[in-house]
Amino acid sequence: MTEREDVRQRIVDAATSLLESQGRHAVTTRAVSAAAGVQPPTIYRLFTDMRGLLEAAAATGFESYLADKQDQALTDDPVRDLRTGWDLHVRFGLDHPAQYLLMYGEPDPGQRTAAAERAMQWLRMLVDRLAAAGRLAVSAETAVRMIHAVGTGVTLTLIGTPPEERDLDFSRRLRDVTINSITGAAPGDGRHYAQRAAGLKATLDEADELLTPGERALLGELLDRLADARARR
Repeated sequence: MTEREDVRQRIVDAATSLLESQGRHAVTTRAVSAAAGVQPPTIYRLFTDMRGLLEAAAATGFESYLADKQDQALTDDPVRDLRTGWDLHVRFGLDHPAQYLLMYGEPDPGQRTAAAERAMQWLRMLVDRLAAAGRLAVSAETAVRMIHAVGTGVTLTLIGTPPEERDLDFSRRLRDVTINSITGAAPGDGRHYAQRAAGLKATLDEADELLTPGERALLGELLDRLADARARR
């Protein structure tokens, strides 16, 4: 590790410690520089501004969460794996509320940190496995948006609830309602074609040599429309 990298890591560690122990408002230039043993200008030289430092501090806890997700052993049941992924997400928020609020509590339209994008890619992978198994009753993109929106909302709600009043069954109930709404369709309930459309969309990459890029884009749009048709009713 170079001297610059060592100084940067000391600053991030100091900011992370303040963030976890005292909250965001404790992460000031003066407090961080004192804890890290550096001069205040060093922080701005390495991170541009405090926003950059806060994002780096939040990413420290988030990287641990991503490691837990990537260590999640996938099973042959994609629905079960999605439930496990949901629970990991909520647990990270409750274990690291300050980092979670930085990552999700103040969204910047059109912007997403690298760590948050990696987490979204993991969610897409879990949803794509559902689609490939013929278990989606909506398009994969709609499923990702629904799961992300409800899961984030649940976690923020629980973070804002006093620990002694938190009811984790609240998360599990909404988890199951959300997952049930995007999966599972009994024959004849009018959603079987949606599952087939979502499943076919998930396998389009296997048709690279059969379709032109334009044909794939058009077919993908039509399949998404079919997959989401019942959800719009």
